[in-house]
Amino acid sequence: MVDHYELLGVRRSASAADIKTAYRQLAKTMHPDAGGTSGAFRLLTEAYETLYDPVLRAEYDRSSTLRRLPASRPHVATEHAAPLRRTPWLGRNRSTRKWDLGEDPDYVPPSPRIDPRGIPWWDTLDVRRAVRYLPSTGLGHAPLLLPLSCVLVLVTVAPMLLGAPVTLVAWLLLVSGAVTMTIRAVRRQVAANRLDEDFVSEFGTERVFGKTGDEREDIGRQLTADLLDRYLTRLPGARIFHGLAWPGSVFADVDHAVLCGRRLVLIESKKWLPGHYVADEDGTLWRNGHVFRGGSIRLPEAVAAYRTMLPDVEVRGALLLYPSRTGRITTDEPLDDTAAPMNPEWFLEEIGGWLAEDAATVDRELFRTVLAQVVS
Repeated sequence: MVDHYELLGVRRSASAADIKTAYRQLAKTMHPDAGGTSGAFRLLTEAYETLYDPVLRAEYDRSSTLRRLPASRPHVATEHAAPLRRTPWLGRNRSTRKWDLGEDPDYVPPSPRIDPRGIPWWDTLDVRRAVRYLPSTGLGHAPLLLPLSCVLVLVTVAPMLLGAPVTLVAWLLLVSGAVTMTIRAVRRQVAANRLDEDFVSEFGTERVFGKTGDEREDIGRQLTADLLDRYLTRLPGARIFHGLAWPGSVFADVDHAVLCGRRLVLIESKKWLPGHYVADEDGTLWRNGHVFRGGSIRLPEAVAAYRTMLPDVEVRGALLLYPSRTGRITTDEPLDDTAAPMNPEWFLEEIGGWLAEDAATVDRELFRTVLAQVVS
């Protein structure tokens, strides 16, 4: 096993800030996009996430100490000697430590198939409703009726006003003003329609942007991608993104995001042990009534970063969980909106219903801002 401290190039007494700084410097050269290998970068990320988390770091230090302790007597190898067993410790990368959490490395959770009749918002949507694009630069159809109505009224009463020269001049001025207002309103509406047409021609009918990984450890993300594409595309204004970076980062720090109107949900996908998961008001994860130590997440930090970048947007976080072996994952109604644990059924009901409240709106500027964060 590669020592995490040696891999990051820090002392065992290094602070969390020192570990974070070392990781960022090494990530610039070890990331696959910068010429590194996916395996080496995965080891680097595992080392960082283990040492940056105080609980995981303490457990790792204890296991490392046990491995370095001298044996009480010289070890004599015989063909009947029992195989050495590593001391278990809680790590985040379960692709190499399945024995710690009781996971089945060959188990693949089934793709969620949910009856739409059980989704409360499913039949309340008009899927044929036209998408409304924001920010709106046009006047719409109602404001155009005012100048047109003025012109119509003036033309209708013209015969009654032609008796006096002064009245005729006033009538002509009124007609001229109404026509000018109408022309300006029409031009503005045409320009607004052109903006919408240009946006549609640029992105076409594409609803999904970015991609998920295709390796075994990406199974959770693949299942979420299928879930989003299968169900949330029913929302006319929903746009789905995979592999987003935090503001100022160049790595895919966020697994998925869904934007609908001015509501954005950030999603992290995990394959964890079956059980009942909840998050308290402090964001602490619990499984079956005990504090969960079997993995770590970065979703609260991502939500905070995006709320800072998009202060006028409603941003939520959802931790989407899949079983790592045969069994079910259940969750309660979330108390924390930054990293609420959810199974697919509860995710579609809770998050889908939240997004469906403004189901047919696409904010062009907000869409481009989120799309610029996609790095996958």
